[in-house]
Amino acid sequence: MTDTADGRSRAFRFGIVAPVLSDARTWREQVRRIAGHGYSIVLMPDFPKLQPAPAPALAVAATLADVRVGTWVYAAPLRAPWLAAWEAHSLTTLTDGRFEMGVGVGRPGIEDELRERGLPVTSPGERLEQVRQMVAHLRDLDGARTRTPVAMAVIGPRAQAVAAEIADTVTFAMAPDEPRATVMRRIQGFRSNREVELSMHIPVVGEAVSPFMAPPTTDTSALRANDSLAYLPPDPAAAADELRRRREETGTSYFAFGADNADRFAPLVAELAGR
Repeated sequence: MTDTADGRSRAFRFGIVAPVLSDARTWREQVRRIAGHGYSIVLMPDFPKLQPAPAPALAVAATLADVRVGTWVYAAPLRAPWLAAWEAHSLTTLTDGRFEMGVGVGRPGIEDELRERGLPVTSPGERLEQVRQMVAHLRDLDGARTRTPVAMAVIGPRAQAVAAEIADTVTFAMAPDEPRATVMRRIQGFRSNREVELSMHIPVVGEAVSPFMAPPTTDTSALRANDSLAYLPPDPAAAADELRRRREETGTSYFAFGADNADRFAPLVAELAGR
């Protein structure tokens, strides 16, 4: 299957999940380097207390380089839908249209996080409705020249159905230890009557697990042995061959790595981006 309604594969593009792991100056230099390598987008995770809030971080990133910026991903139950939409529209306006709103129903264990913050513990179905409301509010704010693209993280069939209606990019979330065949079926079974870009975020490269993308205890040897889609070989040439294979088999064309691999995969981006 391919990721456009007319059957043509999209060109590759690449993003980097770039949390602030040290001081702000080092992070700013990293953002400039990411853009210089040809990555199309800098992504910020949504982990309260552990990271700066995504919106101000991305607003700063957009002033540092001519690069797109996006959330990876807003956890819908942490925010009122109208407020998240206003924030996203503001970022689109302030970045001259370079912002992409990534959104999902929340990572595993989000219920404990909601209780800790005194927020309602909603069901998965209610959280999915929050995503739909967020995007609806965002579309109400769109102008003739200020439409915000939406990337939606999905796993199950209900989330996929909503994404087929409202998302511009669909990211297929996966547990690191999920068998390749299971994730492949999930992606290959996705259908939409609209042009939708398919995306995959890859947390493990070689023996390294990227921060905020997978648990640090992830068994990298098991992923490699099982040919997991959460894994890429560290050699850029071998990784490029694998990404070509994934696009051919699933239509996935947008791949995101952790910032710890931004420099390593610069040759891969130079070879594949836009092709």
